[in-house]
Amino acid sequence: MIRHVVMWELHDPAQAQAFGDALAPCARLVEGMRSYEVATQSGALPGSVDVCLIATFDDARALQRYQDHPLHQEISRRIAPLRKQRHMLDFEVAADAALVDAESGLALVV
Repeated sequence: MIRHVVMWELHDPAQAQAFGDALAPCARLVEGMRSYEVATQSGALPGSVDVCLIATFDDARALQRYQDHPLHQEISRRIAPLRKQRHMLDFEVAADAALVDAESGLALVV
C-alpha cells in the first residue's frame, strides 16, 4: 500500500477550513483508494502547516489514477493560489501496518 501525505502552509491561515473543504470531493475518487483524511489547523494546538491530507492507496497505480483524475487536477489548480508552501511524501506501508505495542497499547506504524 502507498501512503500519500501532503501538507500546505497557506498565505492566509484563516482560509484553512475552506481549503480543506475544497479537497473533500477527492475522497473515494478512484478505485484502490483505501482512506482519505483532511485535517485543518484549528489554532488550539501548535502546528507549522495549515492543512494536511493523508490518503492510502492499494498501490502506486491507484495513486497515479488519483493524481491524474480530472477532478483532482481541477481542484489542485483552483486551490494552488491559496498556498504558500506545499510538502508531499509518498511511502510504502504494509497492508497490516498498524500494530499495537503490548507495553504501551499504542498503535505503531511499521
